[in-house]
Amino acid sequence: MIKNEIFQSFGPALELALLRNVQEAIEEDMGNCDYTGLLIDPSRRCKARLTCRDEAVVCGLPWFESVFKTLDATALLDWKVRDGDTVQPGTVICEIDGLARPMLTAERSAMNYLQLLSGVATRTQYFVRLVAGTPASILDTRKTLPGNRLAQKYAVRVGGGVNQRLALYDGILIKENHIAAAGGIELALQRAEQVRGAHVTVQIEVENLTELAIALKAGAVSVLLDNFDLQGLRDAVALNAGRAILEASGGVNESSVRAIAETGVDRISIGSLTKDVKATDYSLRVLD
Repeated sequence: MIKNEIFQSFGPALELALLRNVQEAIEEDMGNCDYTGLLIDPSRRCKARLTCRDEAVVCGLPWFESVFKTLDATALLDWKVRDGDTVQPGTVICEIDGLARPMLTAERSAMNYLQLLSGVATRTQYFVRLVAGTPASILDTRKTLPGNRLAQKYAVRVGGGVNQRLALYDGILIKENHIAAAGGIELALQRAEQVRGAHVTVQIEVENLTELAIALKAGAVSVLLDNFDLQGLRDAVALNAGRAILEASGGVNESSVRAIAETGVDRISIGSLTKDVKATDYSLRVLD
């Protein structure tokens, strides 16, 4: 079973997203015909081997397999690893036995997802390791590639990170523009309590200690500290005194994340996990 516990924890939403991702990827690449595929005898079967050329966290097996199975229900994929495994260059990831024509049609769409999601998981694990030993968790944001939100959120989890809200329907995050439009921090928080459902979380963004004090007084239980410097973060942790969950955000990179984590914040959100992705390098070779 290649759909692990993390995949299952998303419920049917991720399964539906996967099916949509795969269908759209195939239609985008194939259109009404793979003309190059017509060069191959439709009855010919072949074997192929998938290897990874990078040190990476493998992620995206359900998408990869679904592309192949959609185009060839008889395809057999023998996985040597699972999502979340860390592999070295040259590691064999999978051996495939199937019809040659659909195998080659499937190759690019399947590889695109494997490269993208492994890149996200690998980058996430890198940041998670940088803050190891501190109380801070590494979170993603909504800065995802359009159409691939849940896939990338899944990859963050595979890499050891934590999901911020999945989307606008998944929680209330009151940012500076919402505060301005609502008439202030207190009014925005009051309105959030009136409209939120029983399971909808509320977080408010603040830009300085004065705003943090106002938010805490108004009953905020989760606060996003936007672009605070290190001293500002330390001061915010002291002012908060454990009353609310504190999340640092803005300008976080590999050089700064450890120092940010050591200020005592609970969470650090990093948009680059999903928007500045370096694809993992994989190779698929037909063996016969």
